[in-house]
Amino acid sequence: MRAEVDVGPVRRRRPARRRMAWLRAVPWRRVALWGGGGLAAVLLIAGIVFAGSSSHIAAGVTVGGVDVAGQTPPEAAEGLEVRATQLANVPVVFTVEGKRYPLTPKELDAEVDWAAVAAEAENRGAWPMPLRGLKRLELRFFGSNVDPVATVFEPRLAKELDRMGAQVDKPGREAAIVLTGLEPSIVAGRDGRTLQRREAGDMVALALAGFERRPVALPVVVAHPTVDEEDLKPVLEQVRAALSAPVRFGWKDASWIVRPNELAKLLRLPADGRAKVEIGGPYATKYFAGVARGVDRRPVSAHFQIGDDGDHVKIAPSKPGRILNVEATARALLAAALSTDKRTVELVVDTAQPRLTTAKAKTLGITRVLGTYSTLYSGTSDRITNLKLAVNLIDGTVVQPGDTFSYNHVVGPRTKTRGFKIAPTIMDGEYKDAYGGGVSQVATTVFNAVWEAGLKITARTAHSLYISRYPLGRDATVNYPDVDLKFVNDTNHAIVMRGYAGPTGLTIGVLGAPTNRRDVSIPGEVKTTGEPEVERVPDPTLYVGEEVVEDAGTPSQSVQVHRIVYEGDKVLYDEVWYTSWLDEPKVIRVGTIPVKVPPTTTSPPPPPPPTTSTGTTATGTTTGPPGR
Repeated sequence: MRAEVDVGPVRRRRPARRRMAWLRAVPWRRVALWGGGGLAAVLLIAGIVFAGSSSHIAAGVTVGGVDVAGQTPPEAAEGLEVRATQLANVPVVFTVEGKRYPLTPKELDAEVDWAAVAAEAENRGAWPMPLRGLKRLELRFFGSNVDPVATVFEPRLAKELDRMGAQVDKPGREAAIVLTGLEPSIVAGRDGRTLQRREAGDMVALALAGFERRPVALPVVVAHPTVDEEDLKPVLEQVRAALSAPVRFGWKDASWIVRPNELAKLLRLPADGRAKVEIGGPYATKYFAGVARGVDRRPVSAHFQIGDDGDHVKIAPSKPGRILNVEATARALLAAALSTDKRTVELVVDTAQPRLTTAKAKTLGITRVLGTYSTLYSGTSDRITNLKLAVNLIDGTVVQPGDTFSYNHVVGPRTKTRGFKIAPTIMDGEYKDAYGGGVSQVATTVFNAVWEAGLKITARTAHSLYISRYPLGRDATVNYPDVDLKFVNDTNHAIVMRGYAGPTGLTIGVLGAPTNRRDVSIPGEVKTTGEPEVERVPDPTLYVGEEVVEDAGTPSQSVQVHRIVYEGDKVLYDEVWYTSWLDEPKVIRVGTIPVKVPPTTTSPPPPPPPTTSTGTTATGTTTGPPGR
């Protein structure tokens, strides 16, 4: 038995070796080369044989199911258009949820560019030689259809789709819990249905362009509720528990009762896909806002006060505040309401930290007044409101060493929503009304305080018109966001900007550590650079020829101010600041009342002079002897 096993495999291997030897003897590379060449030749011949005419549509190509093979594109376009004309009044029935809506191409002004459709049909077999024949051979076996698409009158199509949708569209509804008095109940959900108008419109345009008149079903989307009655049954019991008894609210020594009828207003019941009961909604927002007014206390930041000597600075300590944590309090109230035994809840009140604590203020090293400047109020009450608002925004600003103070960044946009009022401002050399009008006075006050402190000013723009109440050549204007006032804290310690809006004016102070700087300003001579323009204004109260100077105007002027900043005996900055102002026109009122001229009397013409016998005048030359 063992010998048979050994002999069997040996006898089988011999023919296998002979076959392998025969296979290795075959010149496969040559066979592949000849076979590939033969196949290429066959394909080339087939491509030539079945290429057909490039000006005719290939066999197997249809348009909307209509055979157009062998036709030229113009012939196919003409035939297709004739067929479409015959079907212009034959309706296609569109179905929506079992309802039938017949529409004809003529009703929707459906039009098809048959020349373009025929060209597309030609392109299906218009491959380059010799591939064209192979492509056309493929089309013979498998075919290719071109679906024409019509352009329709969109307003009419939209009207038809709305008519269909009015019969189909039905808003869905999520299961919800509602209250009847204090008794909750579940309202069942409902499926929603919507006709997909965009997709339906495309299907209508495609069907009306075709040649078949089979019914076409338009798409309708069904939306099922995400929350059903079973989901809300446990929540229903929670709502019943919440409204079963009052809840006691308290904080420190104060407490009050929230009764079920008020709890019902505070609850946000499941609806619109929500499956939980919550505390929320407009009434809850108003309720907690009222509670917060009695609890909240704003923190007081540490601030720097100028001493009685006007030079030294002391720190007024900070005070923490408190703020009602509305979200945590609402969660605690809901937990108490859902409880069957512990229905007492305490407000959650957080500590509100000041922006600048006393400890942080001490680390700044602010001990001295580096520079101050004050300006008096002027203008309307709205303008003064703008000044006070800008000063309050600047007050307390800390500028670290190397940082840049930007007026526009600190004060921000001057808008109605931020409390700024409409007031006069200088724009393009004219006085105009705008929100935040007047805040350039604050910029001028900041500019001069920083100037006096000896700090590096990096951006400043002067007013376009001369303002006499400001130091000569030392005014500044701003306009959000492009015209800014900037300076750099080039000291080794932080500085703090203080702003004071008093009853008669405002003051800006620059506080910091001693810098041993002093500022020397040398204003130059004001130079006139041009005479004012003259504006003549008609005055119906003056006679023609009369003139009254309403405003003498101001010529255009310029000035330069030499600024030297010393640090001890060392010159830190040596700068010349140039300022120029536009002219303000001279206004002259000119009369327009016509002047009445008295009428003149007409005298009769003088008699004609006597004539001589020869017809000459008496003053002329006579023909007789002299003296006669």
